[in-house]
Amino acid sequence: MTEDTNAQEQIALHRANIDAIDCKLVGLLNERAAESLAIRGLKPAVHWGLYDPKREEEIFANLARCNQGPLYGENLREIYEAILHVMKELRG
Repeated sequence: MTEDTNAQEQIALHRANIDAIDCKLVGLLNERAAESLAIRGLKPAVHWGLYDPKREEEIFANLARCNQGPLYGENLREIYEAILHVMKELRG
């Protein structure tokens, strides 16, 4: 087996792993969305607004605690800013 063929096989394996991880991430994002929608439905009962900047900072702090790399904290914050934006736009 040539080095080129071996590398191609390894790339294919890593890509298959990434595809499986992506499917897991989609499932987890949908679970998160369901939780967000449940919270949104409860907020009027306690007279809370939909946007809570303090809670967002708590989320970012939690991400920093959980992060073991190789992603940098700034990378996670950028990703989660996009996730939080989408969650705010959800219609349940």
